[in-house]
Amino acid sequence: METSKLTGKRIEEYMSDGNRFDGRGLDEYRDLEVETGISKKAEGSARVKLGKTEVIVGVKLGITEPYPDSPDEGNLMVTAELLPLSSPRIELGPPKFPAIELGRVVDRGIRESHVIDLKKLCIKEGEKVWQVFIDIYSINDDGGLIDASAMAAVIALANARMPKYDEKTDKILYDEGHTDKKIPLTKEIPLTVTAHKIGKSIFVDPTLEEEDVSNGRVTIGASLDGEIYSLQKGKDAEIGVEEMDGIIDTTERARKKLFAKLSKYLK
Repeated sequence: METSKLTGKRIEEYMSDGNRFDGRGLDEYRDLEVETGISKKAEGSARVKLGKTEVIVGVKLGITEPYPDSPDEGNLMVTAELLPLSSPRIELGPPKFPAIELGRVVDRGIRESHVIDLKKLCIKEGEKVWQVFIDIYSINDDGGLIDASAMAAVIALANARMPKYDEKTDKILYDEGHTDKKIPLTKEIPLTVTAHKIGKSIFVDPTLEEEDVSNGRVTIGASLDGEIYSLQKGKDAEIGVEEMDGIIDTTERARKKLFAKLSKYLK
């Protein structure tokens, strides 16, 4: 069921005083839990829980041809599947807009930060490169899927290992496990933080009820130092210049707190 108008009104009233139903500040995330190495088949994997929201991300590698405009670079593909078990609002069938948007927003934060050194994934220029697949699965949706998924994606990447590859037979030896070599990453680790707007209040990490009431959303992928790699606006509300300044400040404060909590998983 959608959040009622009465609940929405009370949420907005609380927000106007800087309060939330669960007692958090406007720039605070819910309790965060992280688990890595949850899949034996994936090259890297992570489970992230934000409050009741939970996602699993797996990283797989394959071999393919490079794109014509980048013959000496590996490829990246991010997909998201919103499972019906994660919410009664999600139905079986082909991916709908929320799943497509989720995959694209997470992809943009990773791609534009250049955290993956794609040139080091080239096997033979113009003919053969490694392709990185990042697959996102929702386990429970209680709001904030974008940020939870983006966190799980970079954590899974940071903990991934290259599979064994036989150049003579041109085959990946999946059954023989992984090497000790990590996926080549740069120091430009991105964290994606989404700011929502209710009335004049700007806040991060919404519960599902807050997400329902939100009429504006801006997702920013940036580094610990605040260098912005990607920005995506969602929902219908207009965002003024002063509001945008507030969004950047709020997301930057929240991002620094996240980096402090996640640093051990991102090394």
